[in-house]
Amino acid sequence: MTNGYMGEGIRRLGATAIFLGRLALQCVPACARPRLIVAQIYNTGARSLIIIMLSGLFVGMVLGLQGYDLLRRFGSEDVLGTAAALGLLRELGPVITALLFAGRAGTALTSEIGLMRATDQLTAMEIMAVDPLRYVAAPRFLGAIIAVPLLTAIFAIVGLFGAQLIGVQLMGIDPGAFWSQTQDAVELRDVREGLTKSLVFGIACALVAVYEGYNSEPTAAGVGLATTRTVVASSVLILLLDYVITAAFL
Repeated sequence: MTNGYMGEGIRRLGATAIFLGRLALQCVPACARPRLIVAQIYNTGARSLIIIMLSGLFVGMVLGLQGYDLLRRFGSEDVLGTAAALGLLRELGPVITALLFAGRAGTALTSEIGLMRATDQLTAMEIMAVDPLRYVAAPRFLGAIIAVPLLTAIFAIVGLFGAQLIGVQLMGIDPGAFWSQTQDAVELRDVREGLTKSLVFGIACALVAVYEGYNSEPTAAGVGLATTRTVVASSVLILLLDYVITAAFL
């Protein structure tokens, strides 16, 4: 039984790697149709903006409350801005944004492509000598890769505003100390780490979503199963890659 699961996992890993290679070859020709990519950035990015901003605000506010309570015990309340900024830029921003993206936009991509497979739209394109990877999968893949870093930046900015709202407006921390400590502590490597994570997470989420939708069973149950696999695989992959990238930077 264990060998069977392991063999299936290796087979799916190999199939995903082959699919990624085929998809990467179609990304350059797909760039010749920027309107398709812009439309996918809107579908995956702009339509996820509300949940990203709300989540960023409340995560920042919780971070401000918990951080203030912890730092107050050591008499270091003024460094709340530093703790919030580093936590959001390096860890919370990329990870939570990617998880939210996988749950909202990733499942939408999978179900959309899976429905096209179930209704034989992809097969019809192949019959007409139109490559579905170029006109369906590649624009969605590129749009998701571009959208995730942008959403991560918005999440971090709104989260820092939420932490400032709690620390300065509610807890009475001096605003000058809050922002000056933040500016002095945040370095380029911190921004680079968050940007690297968001880009890698975007590639992982987009690849899983497009692969599962493109290779789903052409039935309603198959599309539902592919959507479930997208959320599970993306979440596990995000946490695994987060550890790997964090270890590499440290």
